[in-house]
Amino acid sequence: MAVQIGAKPDADFDNPIGMLKDCHRRVERFLDILQQAARRARGRTLNPEETSAVQAALVYFRSSGPRHSRDEEESLFPRLRQLSQSNPQAQRLLTEIARLEADHKQAAELHTEADQLYMQWMTGSHLDTQQAAQLEFVTGELSRIYSTHIAVEEGLIFPRAAELFSRQQLTAMGREFRERRGLPG
Repeated sequence: MAVQIGAKPDADFDNPIGMLKDCHRRVERFLDILQQAARRARGRTLNPEETSAVQAALVYFRSSGPRHSRDEEESLFPRLRQLSQSNPQAQRLLTEIARLEADHKQAAELHTEADQLYMQWMTGSHLDTQQAAQLEFVTGELSRIYSTHIAVEEGLIFPRAAELFSRQQLTAMGREFRERRGLPG
């Protein structure tokens, strides 16, 4: 990832909630690339710059996207569920957590479809009218899902987790994130 002068540095494993937020910014950027390419290049072959940008976005969503979902589903949400047994603030989050997990499943299915359409486009010369419309629909649905999903997580889930989790819980989450990435502890 290129360094941007003046940009806030990415969070590290000592700040797992910050890492999740940083990942959201990357999701938004890469999804924007997919949406722009679907709209702008409709009816023609992708140019080399578009192809490179789309390939980078697809790689991101194939590898980092599922890992981000696992970070939430295997590290964040279980801790909130556990706290909900004794904490009314955490208990109020359970419905949202279930919806967020459903979003992960729906987004994964849509990413598979977008990936297939983009791969067909990049290995052929163009998508037919129906395929191009489907790709725009799929990327639009992903945008809709992520927009709501990120708003709920950053407006409700993450602040509550940061407020309710102990330093030990956050450290354990960071360790799990590191292990999920195959990095030494």
